[in-house]
Amino acid sequence: MELSILVPMFAAAAAVVWWAGTRLPAYAAAIARRTGIGQAFAGMLLLGGITSLPELSTAVSAAAIGASSLALNNILGSVAFNILLIAMADAVLGNRPLTSVVAQPATLIQGVLGMLLLAFVAAAVLWQDVGLAGVGIWSLLVFAGCLIAMRIAYRYERRPRWVVIDPGEAETHALEAETQDEPERLYWGMAGLALLILGAGSVLAMTGDEIAVRTGLGSGLVGLIFVALATSLPELSSISSAIRTRHYELAIGEVFGSNIFNLALILVIDLVAPGPPVLGMAGRFEAIAALLGLALTGIYVIGLIERRNRTFLRMGYDSLTAILLYVAAMAFLFTAPS
Repeated sequence: MELSILVPMFAAAAAVVWWAGTRLPAYAAAIARRTGIGQAFAGMLLLGGITSLPELSTAVSAAAIGASSLALNNILGSVAFNILLIAMADAVLGNRPLTSVVAQPATLIQGVLGMLLLAFVAAAVLWQDVGLAGVGIWSLLVFAGCLIAMRIAYRYERRPRWVVIDPGEAETHALEAETQDEPERLYWGMAGLALLILGAGSVLAMTGDEIAVRTGLGSGLVGLIFVALATSLPELSSISSAIRTRHYELAIGEVFGSNIFNLALILVIDLVAPGPPVLGMAGRFEAIAALLGLALTGIYVIGLIERRNRTFLRMGYDSLTAILLYVAAMAFLFTAPS
């Protein structure tokens, strides 16, 4: 298939993913109110899980055809890029840093848990994974850690809130009003959006891998940058929508939750891809990607702890630091020898 066809297909799939992502926060907020699970955990479980579907689709599709490098780098690239989305959301908020208005301690523990899991992944790459019945031991440990992280995050959702000047849940918005339907329509609507994201993600996987082959850029690089960027569109669109409706915990919880779901997909790659454990075949490129995600997450964990109410260029200092670090890391990966 020619690039003149692949590129429009890639763009069209990304557009579908974007549209569906803009609809998710209203449904997630309504479900959180009905079930009482809380905004931060709803962002982690509902938005994080659904917006990880493109990563699931690309990972499974790439692993099934033997492109394990694309699959793993898609996961790690999305983790780093998802954190960068907080900086973009910060610019949407504008008048104060996003980390200064988050009122739920659960978001902080979500970030710390994500850092621990990324450290596990980096350790697995550096020490090389070993197989157990065709599955990497480190992959199993990372998956188990993701399940434990979800449990811990749910428990912390019930902790007392911090005191903030502008709690986001206090205001009712027109977008949420659109989802005040009976539970059946609410759940079916979210399921429909999830299917759209999953289907478009499959197209992204196919076209992204083919573009990697035809442009000669290498599957690892495309998986880290281009496919990761496109599959992060649900997060970007839904985060922007959540910020506009002042559901700040929903936005942060989605980013941290999506990353935890993404790391759990490493086990899926191991189960689908032929050959040795995928983390055992990874190298410096993948280790740097994991450490980049860890460092970016750490920047926002510090921001959540410090909660400094100062901005520059419509963003908090933590967001500016994250952008600079991401750009520097991408420049290094582009120029470093293989």
